[in-house]
Amino acid sequence: MTAAPSPRCDRISELTADQLRARLTEALHVYVTAMGYPPSTATQRGPMWSAHTMRPGWRCVGAFNDRDELIGIGYGYLGAAGQWWHEQVRRGLLSVGGDVDRWLTDYFELTELHVHPGSQGGGLGGEILRRLLLGAEGSTVLLSTPEGPTRAWRLYRRLGFDDVLRDYRFTGDPRPFAVLGRSLPLAD
Repeated sequence: MTAAPSPRCDRISELTADQLRARLTEALHVYVTAMGYPPSTATQRGPMWSAHTMRPGWRCVGAFNDRDELIGIGYGYLGAAGQWWHEQVRRGLLSVGGDVDRWLTDYFELTELHVHPGSQGGGLGGEILRRLLLGAEGSTVLLSTPEGPTRAWRLYRRLGFDDVLRDYRFTGDPRPFAVLGRSLPLAD
């Protein structure tokens, strides 16, 4: 068992697919800890995260403490027809008469953004997101997040994300989610 991450961020850097795979256990630990999921969730998500690294437009940014431990992670890629998330959001938009063409054409899917709880509250999530989107392909960015007043919600609103779909239930998850989006690039 590793020690709890230090809250101080020493560096933020882009990660290659090989670098993420080398730190996948660490990245998944940040994910399950930040989301409050049981540790067994990491076993299920690991192969999916590895497969995502091969998608067009994939980008990843990691934040590290002064002991070179991963304390924050964000990644995404170009969304496309046939991908599970794309098809779920398409179904939701069609059910409410949403603008499928505007949102599901030429978009970057912000797939994961997580900061270890011991490092939250100091703007690290926002910095990871800004760096990730700085080089992202696509004319828009989309994400999904559980409904509710959270730090993530406040971050997305501060950065200009608007409602695309609200109170949506993805197949296999009973919780209500919001799909949020905005145009790219982000303003400085």
